[in-house]
Amino acid sequence: MPHRVYLDWNATTPLRHEAREAMAEAWDLQGNPSSVHAEGRHARRVVEEARGAIAAAVGALPRNVIFTSGGTEGNALALSPGLRRGSGHQVQRLMVSAIEHASVLSGGQFRADCISKLEVTPAGVLDLGRLAANLDNEPPALVSLMLANNETGAVQPVAQAAEAIHAAGGLLHVDAVQGLGKIPSDIKALGADLMTISAHKLGGPKGIGALILGERLQGLPPMLRGGGQERGQRAGTENVAGIAGFGAAVKAALGELPNETVRQDRLRGQLESGLRRHTPDLIVFSEGVPRLSNSTLFTVPGLRAETAVIGFDLEGIAVSSGSACSSGKVQPSHVLEAMGFGREMANGAVRVSLGWSTTAEDIDCCLEAWRKLAGTLLRGERRNTA
Repeated sequence: MPHRVYLDWNATTPLRHEAREAMAEAWDLQGNPSSVHAEGRHARRVVEEARGAIAAAVGALPRNVIFTSGGTEGNALALSPGLRRGSGHQVQRLMVSAIEHASVLSGGQFRADCISKLEVTPAGVLDLGRLAANLDNEPPALVSLMLANNETGAVQPVAQAAEAIHAAGGLLHVDAVQGLGKIPSDIKALGADLMTISAHKLGGPKGIGALILGERLQGLPPMLRGGGQERGQRAGTENVAGIAGFGAAVKAALGELPNETVRQDRLRGQLESGLRRHTPDLIVFSEGVPRLSNSTLFTVPGLRAETAVIGFDLEGIAVSSGSACSSGKVQPSHVLEAMGFGREMANGAVRVSLGWSTTAEDIDCCLEAWRKLAGTLLRGERRNTA
């Protein structure tokens, strides 16, 4: 295959060598981690060491890390009626921000008539005033708010939201899938009662994630009943190799976090200034608020994202039109529509996301591809709409 540049890290990341090595060792283990013999105890040790590493990364107790098949399953487990903090009231309704992942917008185990959406600002962050107004209603609510948006990269005001939610007797679930490994994601500092994470967004394998529980959370029903694994919350033999890779990836990601944040922010600046040099009317979404240092979502009036993504691909550059969770379909961005942008804008947004192996040369390749594509794409689209 000709040389390609991968700039779709928010969709998934390459497997880190630390994760690959940990998984290779785990594949050779014979025992079931629930068995009491030496082979089983060895497998159990691998699982619990990874659980401890993940717990330390998010400031949780190891016993409060429940392994799942990924972020979607973790979100479905978290969004459960009847949860409470300590001896507090049970939550009976769900509020979700309008820019959440599809697995949160679907509402988990809440009935449709118990779910409401929270508005966001034009910059793509939760409107805290609207949140406070909705919290005044009864009964207590579970609020689900992502740590950072997977399309725009906008970092959400999670800690401020948590204060208001708890003051009203509610609970907070944080989808930290896109944030862990890119920004600090401590469950206590954020004020979260539940938090979802996933391995493949930070260099671990696909198909493994975790739901993190706050220390005072009560009433979480099991996702799967059966053998009693994961302290009764998720039955089924643990994915030992996936868990081992998850733990190794988390440790590697957090070890390089400060330096990578600075480096990727510099590369993003190079990218955005270069895009504007070729197309001065470029729009970068959520540009005026804190964003993940690796994320750029942009458009130009008249651009169609589907055509642009294909054009980049033919030039050897992998980018996306937003979330990669719609079976490969290029669809209007519900995030941009929630931010108040029209259908034309929502149809025209291209996401470029960077990672630990992205280089300045990769950015130059992307900009050269855009230089060649922009004139042709925009002339064609504007001619078709004239």
